[in-house]
Amino acid sequence: MNTLNQWYLYNDTAHDPFYNMALDETLLHAARELGRPLIRIYEWDRPSVSIGYVQRYDAAPGGSYTVVRRPTGGGVVYHDHDLTYTAVVPADNSICGLNRIDSYHVFHKAILETLKSFGLEGELAPEECGPVDRATMQCFTTPTRYDVIAAGKKYAGAAQRRTREGILHQGSVSLEALECGRKLLVKKLLPAFEKQFNMNFIDFKPDPALLRKAAELKRTKYATEDWNKHKKC
Repeated sequence: MNTLNQWYLYNDTAHDPFYNMALDETLLHAARELGRPLIRIYEWDRPSVSIGYVQRYDAAPGGSYTVVRRPTGGGVVYHDHDLTYTAVVPADNSICGLNRIDSYHVFHKAILETLKSFGLEGELAPEECGPVDRATMQCFTTPTRYDVIAAGKKYAGAAQRRTREGILHQGSVSLEALECGRKLLVKKLLPAFEKQFNMNFIDFKPDPALLRKAAELKRTKYATEDWNKHKKC
């Protein structure tokens, strides 16, 4: 297959929430150098909650959850019963030419294809369900436009950040709603991505220098109270 139709697959392991977010941002900064889109599938090493960039810190629960602020928007997402994936798209890719809503749409069409493999007829939420306070909203109880829903239940959502380097798309699919395990969902999700984007995956092995940058970004930004509580970095 033509290399233009190959995407990187970064089959990652479990990390702490601060490193997960730092690594995603580091991959976005490296998007041009990567030269092709990348999908990262990863886990969390503890029960975690991520909050959107614009949200108030107190929108997230405390207690047994570790809270981290994402570099993307959206609402509160629990990461104890979900599959988390990240897409990094270089600026010269055609996806970056889509408007924000349509760029969500193309990724969520792959999620819809995945739901079909579970015997579910999902759809994209057509509009926000009533007024939404983005500072406090809970992602899996407040569907917004183009979230993936079926039978009135939300199955998947995402948030994005756009920069000169490209698009960072952070997505979450509910294992609890699907009543399935992580391995099965990954097995069905990856072919759905390949079908949606007419590509195939090739393995991605991160350069040690990239991982060092992520570790430093975790230390100076994502693990700090200034970032998580006050959006300062």
